[in-house]
Amino acid sequence: MPLALLALAVGAFGIGTTEFVMMGLLPNVADDLHISIPSAGHLVSAYALGVVIGAPLLAALTARMPRRRVLVALMVLFVAGNAVSAAAPDYHLLMAARFVSGLPHGAFFGVGAVVATSLVAPERKARSVSLMFLGLTVANVIGVPIATLMGQQLGWRATFLAVSAIGLAAITALLLLVPADHGHGESGGLRGELKALGSLPVWLSLGTTVAGFGALFAAYSYVTPMLTGAAGFAEASVTVLLALFGVGATAGNLLGGRLADRSLRGTLFGGLVSLGVVLALFPVLMRAEWSAAVAVVLLGTAAFITGSPLQLMVMEKASAAPSLASSANQAAFNLANAGGAWIGGLALAAGFGLTSPAVAGAALAVLGIGVAGVAYGVDLRRSRAVVASATTGRGLLVASHVPDVVSAPDAGQTTRRR
Repeated sequence: MPLALLALAVGAFGIGTTEFVMMGLLPNVADDLHISIPSAGHLVSAYALGVVIGAPLLAALTARMPRRRVLVALMVLFVAGNAVSAAAPDYHLLMAARFVSGLPHGAFFGVGAVVATSLVAPERKARSVSLMFLGLTVANVIGVPIATLMGQQLGWRATFLAVSAIGLAAITALLLLVPADHGHGESGGLRGELKALGSLPVWLSLGTTVAGFGALFAAYSYVTPMLTGAAGFAEASVTVLLALFGVGATAGNLLGGRLADRSLRGTLFGGLVSLGVVLALFPVLMRAEWSAAVAVVLLGTAAFITGSPLQLMVMEKASAAPSLASSANQAAFNLANAGGAWIGGLALAAGFGLTSPAVAGAALAVLGIGVAGVAYGVDLRRSRAVVASATTGRGLLVASHVPDVVSAPDAGQTTRRR
């Protein structure tokens, strides 16, 4: 695999760290800025809103720029957002800085996925995407715990300075490792980008992302009360268990990339089915500590098996605008984060029990399988229509070149019609 993928992974590591570290720093930020925990929680929402808005917008606006230049510019914006976060004197400026930090998130992964697949042979495309995403999953294992500890010991501002430093390292790696003459973006302009994004297969792929990862976040958003209230873990153990989730996610990401190069759709269906089964078993697995720990690992593995297949499928369905479609998939991922957490919260608030968010997630996984099934049916129908059209066209072409003859039944010979 090319070293350029390492540069993309470094950028993904920084983005993954800054996205998830805020959850662990909410009490520190709230105390320092004299705000409530719920108000501090809005900082998480501000980042997600930046991702949803910035992903398609920045990808479309930079469609004609050389992709290496786009990646560097996005990381510059990322560094600026985190540096301002570190220096923010009040809550409102920090909110704005978190929004800015989220803007380049989706576009970086979207454009990065296009770059990653263009650097390798066709049979290694999914694996190249998974290696870029490796930075995101490793961030959950290493980056977030270390950054959280740093924020608790040195102050939350030190965390965002450290993330800015990671962004600077990513910029250096991009400049050194990604070829300067690497391909340009699509030439269709904003109108062409939006037209390519408007096809039914693209929207079905994005819908699969929302439902599939919504299933994950319906459970993962409430995994701490499940582990402490249902499985009986002490609160001090939760950090280690969340790191186990990151280990499972890393393994699932690498496995999904390898399997998707053999069967893209088969890997997608297999991952969604596995995710649904794991979530459905959560009420049973959360009855003991050892099985709960296994459940957390399996949850990360099953969910992230689908990451690379979904990213690659969206890009293939919008081949005229892969950067925009790939970035839109990151926006769909964040919509899944918000929507899944909301649905899981509804199940919990309804009094169905601590593990009910996981059951709600299993239902979302079934919905994801259904959407993926519809997408498969649409693809089959379109493929058959293309084959039928091609066959009819060949038949007409052959008929136009065959002499018009009639049989002479009595003489047993043919005569050319004049």
